[in-house]
Amino acid sequence: MTVVEMQDLRKRYGKTVAADGMSLRVEDGEYMCILGPTGAGKTTALRMAAGLLDPDRGKVLFDGTDVTRVEPEYREAAMLSQVYSLFPHMDVNGNVMYGPRIKKWHPRESEDVAHNMLEMVHLHRRKDAMPNELSGGMQQRTALARALASGSKVLLLDEPLRALDARLRIELRREIRSLVKAMGITAIHVTHDQEEAMVIADRVAVLRKGRVEQVGTPREVFDNPLTPFVANFVGQSNFFIGKVVSSGEETVVENERGVTVRARPSPHPIGSEVAVAVKVGNTTLKLDEGFFLGRVERVLYEGVTIHVDVMAEGQRCSAKLPNRKFEEYSPGDEVTVGWPPSEAIVFALPPGGLQEELRLD
Repeated sequence: MTVVEMQDLRKRYGKTVAADGMSLRVEDGEYMCILGPTGAGKTTALRMAAGLLDPDRGKVLFDGTDVTRVEPEYREAAMLSQVYSLFPHMDVNGNVMYGPRIKKWHPRESEDVAHNMLEMVHLHRRKDAMPNELSGGMQQRTALARALASGSKVLLLDEPLRALDARLRIELRREIRSLVKAMGITAIHVTHDQEEAMVIADRVAVLRKGRVEQVGTPREVFDNPLTPFVANFVGQSNFFIGKVVSSGEETVVENERGVTVRARPSPHPIGSEVAVAVKVGNTTLKLDEGFFLGRVERVLYEGVTIHVDVMAEGQRCSAKLPNRKFEEYSPGDEVTVGWPPSEAIVFALPPGGLQEELRLD
């Protein structure tokens, strides 16, 4: 197993900055997910770790050894992308044995490794099939087996489930994690899908504009975001802007219309401008209890939950509620928007404004 470190990585394509002082440490045997919107620098980070892209500045270390300029084939890192790139003229077994053969392993050892990998991904009965005879999920598992059979200590996955249907993605993300953990490999998995990251990762690194915004366990990142961007990207949040009017066991914030809300304790002094963030899943809609009035705009049925959009205080806010409440809300209904103060986080109002802070590009 291997510790992977990215230290102050910087990469620019013309005027576009893909990595801007990116630093991240992935522990021995850890499953790390790099999560962020399109253009955040996720794939750039992975390609620099793999040796497929040289940084303009900074270092990549494997177990403390600088491998920044080491060729990919000498890094003991295997990369699995969303394009599986199976060799079309080779059957499943041949694809999986490719790495051991290139490394000139003993034929018997290569065969044993390929057999074990195909059993792990439940494809040993299809070892003679050609890639064009396989479903998308089988092709993905073949590519995974090929990567694992190479004997690499680091597995780099670039949105490997993106091209699959929803049901297969759910099944395979659990399978990939189980396989990686069973083999004791250090894994870095890039995705824009927050649910995928929450389920599969030991820790999550949230990227934005080439920089790491926050690193933590899925629960830490979801429940205790460090920035408004993370609060909104990892689980949608509603925001309330105002000034701190009192602080203590709870923070009380008042907007320019005189509406007050309560939130967690915070270090922000009285009079400072802040943004209160609360997850849509922690937002309540009731007739007689809450902080301010709103009017229901639409109700969407999502299966286990319903999504209710409300226009309140001149802006749209949302709530996710149990599906049994579907019949309780209709467009035009007046409701009171509220939340448990312990679930609301207070952030200093960003210098460029809240909307600029929440932008995904």
